[in-house]
Amino acid sequence: MLFKLTDEQLMIQSMVREFARKVVAPTAAERDRSKEFPADNLKKMGELGLLGMMVPPEYDGEGADTVSYVLALAEIAGACASTAVVMSVHNSIVCESLLRFGSEDLKKRYLKRLARGRIIGAFALTEPQAGSDPVSQTTTAVRDGDHYVLNGTKRFTTTGRNSGLVIVTAKTDESQRHKGISAFVVEKGLPGFTVGREEDKMGLRASDTTDLIFEDCRVPAKNLLGAEGLGFKIAMTGLDGGRIGIAAQSIGVAQAALDAAVKYAKERDQFGQKIAKFQGLRWMVADMATELEAARQMTLAAAARKDRGEKVSLEASMAKLFASEMVNRLTAKAIQIHGGYGFTKDYPVERYYRDARVFTIYEGTSEIQRVVISNHIFKDKRAV
Repeated sequence: MLFKLTDEQLMIQSMVREFARKVVAPTAAERDRSKEFPADNLKKMGELGLLGMMVPPEYDGEGADTVSYVLALAEIAGACASTAVVMSVHNSIVCESLLRFGSEDLKKRYLKRLARGRIIGAFALTEPQAGSDPVSQTTTAVRDGDHYVLNGTKRFTTTGRNSGLVIVTAKTDESQRHKGISAFVVEKGLPGFTVGREEDKMGLRASDTTDLIFEDCRVPAKNLLGAEGLGFKIAMTGLDGGRIGIAAQSIGVAQAALDAAVKYAKERDQFGQKIAKFQGLRWMVADMATELEAARQMTLAAAARKDRGEKVSLEASMAKLFASEMVNRLTAKAIQIHGGYGFTKDYPVERYYRDARVFTIYEGTSEIQRVVISNHIFKDKRAV
């Protein structure tokens, strides 16, 4: 690894790797089949501090840096991508948004519980007719005394069924377009807040993805996150961290697929020798390892930039774009190396392939990442 890690970062990586392999990995295939939510994994992760990694100690978090978080998330993803996506949304978007924009009251009421893993957080931005274009969302929040009344439907909400609270975006002023979007911390159990249908997905099957329905749901005004009109900024800021998280997940799944392919190649006999001896396969593995390392360096560099307090939108989008595209190529090659066996559920590469597919879609498609990246380039005078 070219990126220089500190002793503390290496210790965190080693600890999480051991936990992921001994605790998370053994049940991953069965969860994929049964769609059982990894509640027990998450409970143990909460006890280890993995659900409040970047939350300061005063709010019961670990106070770790983003690089350590990336290392930990990649290890969890390599064991079970379904568990990792819950960890990613919870840490990268929910906890960070509360930490950055929440009032002291919100932090004390919710952030401490989130950091300990007593409740899991979700983030609801996407709607049936508003995906890559969040300004098109139609969910509304109307002030009524000391409450806001929410109405609308959110779609594709990770952990929608199993979360304890959700950060929800809604329009408070239609005329202001993106500046008229606000964000609210909404607890489960409020009247008018129901969970809709759960998606039957190709991958990440142990992570529930649901609709959330708001029908005259009265949310206390003190649960407004930040100020009115900050919802779009909160979402985009959260997605910067979320995109680094997806890049980390991509690295973890890609590493697992590469390890599985190398292991299989050393064991499989064809034409009187191990297939690892064939030059064509060796070159395929060399390309896989090179792409993986490039993605790792980009992701760690973006994480380090974030830790320095620098703007990270460009680097986060670049890391997310490259890493998510990389893991799709790499898992496909891992199946190819396994031949017909790779197409069966007897080997984990089939699951890695399915889990990886959504990485180029959620939290901003590859096409949206290219829009973000190109916008930065054409605005940067250094690029002229």
